[in-house]
Amino acid sequence: MEYSNLGRTGMRVSRLSFGASSLGGVFRSVDESEAIKAVHVALECGINYFDVAPAYAGTVSETVLGKALGGVRRDQYYLSTKVGKYTKPGSYGEDTLDYSRNRIRKSIDESAERLGTDYFDLIHIHDIEYQGRKQTEWALTEGYESVLELKQEGRIGGVSFGIYPIDLWVRIFSSLNVDAGLVHNHYCLNDTRLTELLPIANAKGIGIINGSPFGSALLTDRGPADWHPAGAQDRATFKAAADFCRKQGTSIAKVALQFASQNPKILTTLFSSASSESVRRNVEWHEESCDLGLTAEVQKILEPVRDKQWEY
Repeated sequence: MEYSNLGRTGMRVSRLSFGASSLGGVFRSVDESEAIKAVHVALECGINYFDVAPAYAGTVSETVLGKALGGVRRDQYYLSTKVGKYTKPGSYGEDTLDYSRNRIRKSIDESAERLGTDYFDLIHIHDIEYQGRKQTEWALTEGYESVLELKQEGRIGGVSFGIYPIDLWVRIFSSLNVDAGLVHNHYCLNDTRLTELLPIANAKGIGIINGSPFGSALLTDRGPADWHPAGAQDRATFKAAADFCRKQGTSIAKVALQFASQNPKILTTLFSSASSESVRRNVEWHEESCDLGLTAEVQKILEPVRDKQWEY
């Protein structure tokens, strides 16, 4: 496993990193013991950065990750969670957005207890564009100021956001003093708009984390969950790309992971899995050479959905 310095955060992160949303069964039902094994295999493979959120499966993902990391020396991994978005257990999409100072501070305490730590290397302010951007300004003022205070107090290492819209990323990188950004669904086979953010991020020492190399499961044989906003026609386009890959003796997931994780300008790519077998496979794929010709053919099939803006 190779490692990269994540901007000015002081974190030297593995080129592949682990997103813990799957641990709570966000994409499919999972066995807790297998989910815990997936985390341990990630550590064995050299992955040293783990990201989670209280909103994932209504705190279940944090709880499972906390169990998995129990007994592992804290200096063996970097850990981030999120604030501002909260979801009831067993639901997806029924979110409460609260970027108040009191709720953020309480959220940090609750996450720390579930995860068995008193320090987070990064905190991402979560999904500030949701609910028609009604809470965006709240998040960019009181929410941001509250997380900045936690950094000044030494409770966290860095301030970040975890959002989707490119226009908001440009605004944040241009106007706020952030250390990192978790940018999801913008450097994958069907969307490469993350590259538009690299010049300003590099100039300011902001470390970009590339999330969702599988396009929130659009770039898999299984396909996305029902909650994904892609319509029938778009899903058919992704299925055509997946079918093409199978005919070539490979999988669209392999092509997607290699494309997203092997760009030397992308410091770390965050994938999610609750399967130890999938974790090992993803690491193996990452370490194999990408078939550039096949990748180009797949991207041609995906041209109708290239850089399409999803309404998450």
